[in-house]
Amino acid sequence: MELNQYAIVLVNLDPTIGSEAKKTRPCLIISPNEMNKYLQTIIIAPITSSSKNYPTRVEVKGTTINGWIMIDQIRTIDKKRIIKVFEEISKKEILSVKDVIKETFVL
Repeated sequence: MELNQYAIVLVNLDPTIGSEAKKTRPCLIISPNEMNKYLQTIIIAPITSSSKNYPTRVEVKGTTINGWIMIDQIRTIDKKRIIKVFEEISKKEILSVKDVIKETFVL
């Protein structure tokens, strides 16, 4: 299974603790392809189907997945948690994700 940056994948996030994003849900791969190819872990941001317009959320409208990418819930997971690969997000959505990551984590 090829895992590319900015692809949406279905991930089993359980078990979780407290306010972490739970259950099996779509997630966006954030980690670069070089890491995805050689490491057994990847960095993802979960996607929720409903969200308020938080500054750390990016709306995504794909052919199979619609929702909000939760940049505030980024985490590293083992590839074994991935169930399925969906489509990649649009160029416009990629730019929005990059902007929100930069605004959130790079001061």
